[in-house]
Amino acid sequence: MTITEPATPLQALAQALRRAAKFNQDVECAPHCILWPDKDAQWRPIIAALQAELPELLALGPLDESRRTGPAIWLRCAMAGEIPSVPLDGTHPPILYLPEVGRQDLRAIENCPDWLKPLAELQYRGQMFSQINAKDWTVLAFLKSEQGGLGFDVAQDRESKDSMLLALDQVMDQPMEVLRARRLDGAWFNTLLTGGDPVRDLLQWMDAPAAFRTARNDNAWAAFARVCQTQFAFRVKEGELAGAAKLAARTGPWALVWQRFAEAPARYPNIPTLIRRCSPPAFDMLTDAATAGGWPQWNESRESELRASLLALAQKAPHDARTVLARLERDHRDRRELVWATLGEASLAQAMAPLAQLAEVTAQPAAASTVEDMQTLYASAGWRADDAVMRALEHATSSEDHEAITAAIRSVYLPWRKKRRVTCSRW
Repeated sequence: MTITEPATPLQALAQALRRAAKFNQDVECAPHCILWPDKDAQWRPIIAALQAELPELLALGPLDESRRTGPAIWLRCAMAGEIPSVPLDGTHPPILYLPEVGRQDLRAIENCPDWLKPLAELQYRGQMFSQINAKDWTVLAFLKSEQGGLGFDVAQDRESKDSMLLALDQVMDQPMEVLRARRLDGAWFNTLLTGGDPVRDLLQWMDAPAAFRTARNDNAWAAFARVCQTQFAFRVKEGELAGAAKLAARTGPWALVWQRFAEAPARYPNIPTLIRRCSPPAFDMLTDAATAGGWPQWNESRESELRASLLALAQKAPHDARTVLARLERDHRDRRELVWATLGEASLAQAMAPLAQLAEVTAQPAAASTVEDMQTLYASAGWRADDAVMRALEHATSSEDHEAITAAIRSVYLPWRKKRRVTCSRW
């Protein structure tokens, strides 16, 4: 019979279990069953999936016929064909998975617990599923061993071993060629459990911590916590406020997290409010968008300062107002690149671009000797002043902002318009 090359570790494990039934027909009888001891119950999470590959696989445990699981005496009855819900066709010997049972537990018959005794004598009529050195197959041994196992490159540090067991379901469904082509370590195992995008997961957790936790089983949650600690130097138990403060600081590995948040802030609507609940660092004259741009508190304070500066232009001469507008544009243009502008929280910084253009255009002479000259002047440059006025007013999202923007416009635009009217009146 031709054996198909396994596509996944789960299929490879199923084939290995069936190979354990091989025997020398010249000197041996066929094994009555395959015993699969698993003292640490490492394989238990994938037994249900493995039973889909192996109809003859039965498991020791509380009675649940739908899962082909039961106590020792039930397993003996199933092997004898006395359990209608567990038909065995006889093509392959039954495989008995024994979680929390080691080989030595079966061998020490005099000390064998009563609940296990119905299976003890099967060690003499059956075959053990074990390594070439007679040790039980652990998950690490099966994945790593080149003698009967899969021969993968698996890290053996403590974190990798723990993460491997948590991600066992996902590992066993991975394509064999993918696993052969890479080193399997803790970071990769954790990535499997977290869906492959730890940055997205971290943002989703901060945005809705309770819902995020509820949607994940204990293994996935444990993997997420490990990823946060190893990749972002952050312990989830510190809480979402601590995470929000690190996000706003945008330093180290959190710079990448901030970049993802800034790319689509609407996906995480609760994060800005979360950051506002944090205590920001002290802001001084040297603070700028590069150092404090992650804090909405800093952006709001700069908006307030800009609003006051624009309102003060009502008291200045046109040439002084233009100088101030040019300076304000230099001071606030970087805020237009921040996420707060995307969220509509930097309207005055946005208005500064057209206001600076208005200051530049109105600084040019508006005099013309003929109507044709005036038309040419307006067509070449003058229209830009009217356009700047309209674009600046588009950013007036509140009455306070409208008042500030209007004060800036009046300080340079009205005198310029007046000169045009005076020139026109001479024709």
